[in-house]
Amino acid sequence: MSWNPTLDPICPDATEVDAIETLIIPRARDLGTFEVRRALPAPARQMVGPFIFFDQVGPAEFVTNQGVDVRPHPHIGLATVTYLYRGEFHHRDSIGTNQIIYPGEANWMTAGKGVTHSERTSKETRMKPHSLFGIQTWVALPEDKEEVDADFEHHEKEALPTFEAEGKSVRLIVGSAYGKRSPVKTFSEMFYLDVKLDPSAIIPLPDEHEDRGVYVVEGSVSVAGQNFDAGRMMVFRSGDKVGLQAGPHGARLMMLGGETLNGPRYVWWNFVSSSKDKIEEAKEAWRRGDWLNGMFQLPPGDDYESAIAPKG
Repeated sequence: MSWNPTLDPICPDATEVDAIETLIIPRARDLGTFEVRRALPAPARQMVGPFIFFDQVGPAEFVTNQGVDVRPHPHIGLATVTYLYRGEFHHRDSIGTNQIIYPGEANWMTAGKGVTHSERTSKETRMKPHSLFGIQTWVALPEDKEEVDADFEHHEKEALPTFEAEGKSVRLIVGSAYGKRSPVKTFSEMFYLDVKLDPSAIIPLPDEHEDRGVYVVEGSVSVAGQNFDAGRMMVFRSGDKVGLQAGPHGARLMMLGGETLNGPRYVWWNFVSSSKDKIEEAKEAWRRGDWLNGMFQLPPGDDYESAIAPKG
């Protein structure tokens, strides 16, 4: 599909506009077999639009019989988005989903009033050396949708709109941008894009959304005369027309944002809510471990262990 949002993307001059409102340098965590870099929430910025959590997972290399084992754990008040560049995850959840996600596909899980899920490397993949590289995000739900029933959507890469032109290759994962809309059903306006740029290629940032950010996954970009290497998230001022130009080795970006929520959210472990009481309720329900009659159940087929909640 051809794509050309504008033939002449605007790149503001650094002397004319301070385009970047916040620069975020992710915190790295070593999980033993791989590293995670967390950009959101950050001390200077809790959310970009409704996106309240943003983790870069890997890149990591695994030998035979190794893999990822994220034990069943709970969520409330959010939707999770999993997107991979390399490797795979085997997702199971308490509403009965049993789904393997591959690169270029989208997993969208609505936690709502409560869900439990696990993510593991499949037995087949563990039989040989393999790699893993991707992004996991959480989207905070609007206050009047925090108590919806849990749900899950999987969309193969062919179902997600893709655009290619003038050294740009873009996949629209969630929301709307550049006149297109993803099939993922969301509860508020947002956009989430996987962008690949050839060396020196220029792309305009979508300007129809209230809040906008860019995370540099690979390579580098220049914005208003400033250069940013991989592992940086830039949050831009609302309303400014901004263009991003790839560096000499090209770039891979994640663009994200959307309408802001009606207020900040409380975050504890894997719970997000506009209400402290709801988080306390979920906290106690998980610790009780009443998988038959309580708020949370364990995923069918992966119910032999569960994550331990932190103290506090």
